[in-house]
Amino acid sequence: MISTTVGVIDPTQSKEAKRIQLARWCYRAGILPSLQALRRWLRPNLRILAYHRVLDIADFSTFQFDLDVVSASPRQFREQLMFVQRRFKPVSFRALFDALDGGPPLPADAIMITFDDGYDDNYRVAFPILRELGLSAMFFVSTGQIDSGMPFAYDWLVHMVCVTDADRVTVPELAIDWPLPRELLQRRRIAGALLDALKRVDDVKQQAVINRLQREWNMPVAQHPDCRPMNWDQLREMQAHGMEIGSHGVQHRMLAKLSTDELVREIAGSKTALDTHLDAPAEAISYPVGGFDAYDQQVMDIAKEAGFKGACNYIAGTNSLSSPSRYALSRLPVEREMEIDWFSALTTLPEVFGYASLSNGGQRKGPV
Repeated sequence: MISTTVGVIDPTQSKEAKRIQLARWCYRAGILPSLQALRRWLRPNLRILAYHRVLDIADFSTFQFDLDVVSASPRQFREQLMFVQRRFKPVSFRALFDALDGGPPLPADAIMITFDDGYDDNYRVAFPILRELGLSAMFFVSTGQIDSGMPFAYDWLVHMVCVTDADRVTVPELAIDWPLPRELLQRRRIAGALLDALKRVDDVKQQAVINRLQREWNMPVAQHPDCRPMNWDQLREMQAHGMEIGSHGVQHRMLAKLSTDELVREIAGSKTALDTHLDAPAEAISYPVGGFDAYDQQVMDIAKEAGFKGACNYIAGTNSLSSPSRYALSRLPVEREMEIDWFSALTTLPEVFGYASLSNGGQRKGPV
């Protein structure tokens, strides 16, 4: 249990707990603005926040989808955005690309807000809060899911593990043969471990595993109210009110694990769909999963050839204001455990209070 006594850090706590306690102490002691000013002088750069879902879940013990993609509750999200308004300079991708192309430079303490995947709670929950506060965000969407009403493949895999009647999950391709307990919390952990293992193999094997489990467990993918993508009308409304819309591929596949032809279809196909259905052309792409093995030089080259002006990964870090990696922009993942003290410390000193990235796009508990 984390002590709440300001200025006291229990030496017996885990490294993560100590960092959370230190974040709480820095926040309550009021020293974060001074630390931010010092960092601004030593290392001016661009921060890009990465969210997935903003949801108010009444009972986590009954939620049958992936909790790891729930970044914040509506309360947390509003509080985080209000902090961003007070302490940073929110900018758009359009402003970033203008600066990179010789236009006005970005301000010190520039920050951007992004969402991956395209869940409908982005429209129902996050979008109204952004409008209320007069802020914009970039929404990276997988175009093949739009209007389908269907969950993403990875989400459905987690859901199947959570609710199947099977008493084991057996995946010979991954050397997995694990018992499935009845408790949902334990099943969710097993689903997370399965998902991590799956992301380490090639795309063909990933699709084969998911499809086979659907057949064996008689659980073909189906619409579900707890996990739906947005539709084109919602995206058009969001864009008309100042939101930016970018690509997250067509079917949320790990791009570096595809053949060249499939890679082109995922990247160029998503841009064609976005440019066809929306009023403004898509200028940015976020690589699905986004870890070290989710994109490579070929992926970046094809994104550029397709007409994207820049791209984000999901590797924790910040970006140089003077010479950012245009097709490998790092971000700061936001997670549902982050109350405002931790979030404030994370955005102030990412190197101290962020998580390092794993190869599959997940976050390791430790400094970035």
